[in-house]
Amino acid sequence: MAMTTMQLLRTLLLAFFLMVAGIAVTAPLQVYAAQGISQNLHTPPSGSAERKAILDAMRMKIKELHDLDVVFAVRTIHVSGGWAWVHALPRSKDGRFSCEDFYALLRKAKGEWRIAEIPCTEPDNPDCIESSGYFRRLVRRFPGVPVCLFPEGDSVR
Repeated sequence: MAMTTMQLLRTLLLAFFLMVAGIAVTAPLQVYAAQGISQNLHTPPSGSAERKAILDAMRMKIKELHDLDVVFAVRTIHVSGGWAWVHALPRSKDGRFSCEDFYALLRKAKGEWRIAEIPCTEPDNPDCIESSGYFRRLVRRFPGVPVCLFPEGDSVR
């Protein structure tokens, strides 16, 4: 049975509409995936190899910068898509001293966690972690970093 011109036009319009609707639905998902919004966010459990590797990378950096051997009281570890955001309190192994809050953005490269950035924590410094837009600037400096890693109150989400 042959289609009339009107039926053919309706079919083409429906196909076009469905194609555009599909793009309208999938395009934002692709953008979110590129920004890391939809990636699997998790916190490695205490004692896990992943958590140990992340904290070991931080320990090595503190040793390199300050010649201190530390353990961490972890406040936050968020991991997603080969990136990690950590907020921890370094302490001496014997418990005799503790340091100020330590934050770090880490990236897993070639199977190894490495520090990508340690934010400045000075009060009133416009480039430090407490400044407005810090995380937005961090995301611009590290394309592909999942925004889901960062504190919910920040405006990067």
